[in-house]
Amino acid sequence: MNYRFSALITKEDDWYVARCPELSVTSQGKDVESARANLREAVELYLETWGAPDGRAAEAPEFWTTVEVSR
Repeated sequence: MNYRFSALITKEDDWYVARCPELSVTSQGKDVESARANLREAVELYLETWGAPDGRAAEAPEFWTTVEVSR
């Protein structure tokens, strides 16, 4: 079975940090593609260890948005 998860990749110092918010899995790499590949491997290991998420999470609509705050 194939799953599709979000991947948020940010640059932090000399590394790119890749996060999968649905599973709370994080990895990193020296460039965007290696961070993405490392995240894919980390998600695969997560699924092998903990199993697939229940179907309800996959059915919920997902979207990214922004919030504005003032300081």
